[in-house]
Amino acid sequence: MPRIKLTVKAIERLPAPDPSGRQALHWDTELRGFGVLCSGKTAAKTYIVQRDLPGGLTRRVTVAPVNVLDLDTARERATGIIGDFYKGLDPKAGRRGDSTLRSALEEYLSARAVGKDVLRPGSAAYYRDSVESHLSSWLDLPLRTISQPMVEERLTKIAAEVAKRTDHPGHAVANGAMRAFRAIYNFIADRAPSSNPMPPNPVKLKKAWFKVAPRTRIVKAEELPAFYKAVTALPSAVARDYILLLLFTGLRRREAAALRWDEVDLKEKIIRLPAARAKAGRALDLPMSDVVYKMLVARRKLGDADWVFPSISASGHIEEPKFPLKLVADATGIHVSAHDLRRTYITAAESTDMSVLALKALVNHSLGKDVTEGYVQMNAERLREPAQRVADRLKKLCAIRKQ
Repeated sequence: MPRIKLTVKAIERLPAPDPSGRQALHWDTELRGFGVLCSGKTAAKTYIVQRDLPGGLTRRVTVAPVNVLDLDTARERATGIIGDFYKGLDPKAGRRGDSTLRSALEEYLSARAVGKDVLRPGSAAYYRDSVESHLSSWLDLPLRTISQPMVEERLTKIAAEVAKRTDHPGHAVANGAMRAFRAIYNFIADRAPSSNPMPPNPVKLKKAWFKVAPRTRIVKAEELPAFYKAVTALPSAVARDYILLLLFTGLRRREAAALRWDEVDLKEKIIRLPAARAKAGRALDLPMSDVVYKMLVARRKLGDADWVFPSISASGHIEEPKFPLKLVADATGIHVSAHDLRRTYITAAESTDMSVLALKALVNHSLGKDVTEGYVQMNAERLREPAQRVADRLKKLCAIRKQ
């Protein structure tokens, strides 16, 4: 992690959101353990103190947001906190058992931003959104006051609220919010002092969990011509090309949205997705079909932005295609999500009768633990012909006569 002399001007120059898309720590060269944490998603910068406690436990303490406290005062407070550490005192031990959900969320995400058990940016964003959107009425409640009856009641309400504004029952969203809460609660409970232990986790549901059937929605073969025509007619070229990339590669929503030009090798015609951005930490070298290559070449000529699909969002790139997909739905009556396009791609790929291993490799699924599968090396050149075969199949289904 970089070390710099923290001054007002140096802090102003620190990038936020960090270009990596993940939280970045910048340590002070003068006061050991004092630093500035820059968000990977927003412009937030926060003074923090971090030290190792006896027994190998690392403790991070938030001092204040940079825009709330001046540097001299923050450094003074940090010095006091570090002094407590040297005295053998844990600044959080006395109050961790009384954490509110809001403070627990921040502590959980901060702890999971470094070390071996790092949350992917998409997972961290999911946890934050689940809690802040669906458990907002609990944010300022002490965790220990949230009971199992409250959890069961809130689970039902979340599903009902989501169902009112969407076309699905909201069961998966409700389950997800409570799983996020359960993880945060366990994190705090595991670190609570023995003198002030937490009650048992209230998210111990058996019959109350919603049963969520696997989703099967795709753009059907007979719908693809109308769907493709509506996508190409979108007023936003960024949204148009982004949706077409999802359809013709099967990439996951966030993987495609945050695609950077340094991950696009136009010379070798390969999209090189690093392990840090791919699900399950598996890097992906995806060969470009003719459709994808021509689209990316055209996009490259539009400017020198870092992102393939730039936007005025806080991250600098497109985030959520719900609005353009709604425009497509309004024009065609075909309602799909970004993940439905991944499912559509996989369905089209399977119809080309390619090997299961090639299909898994194209969509970056695990090849499995079979001994024989472990010997198979699926590199980009091995996948180039299967990728083009899927593109040809989709072009036919979309009734694309001339690109």
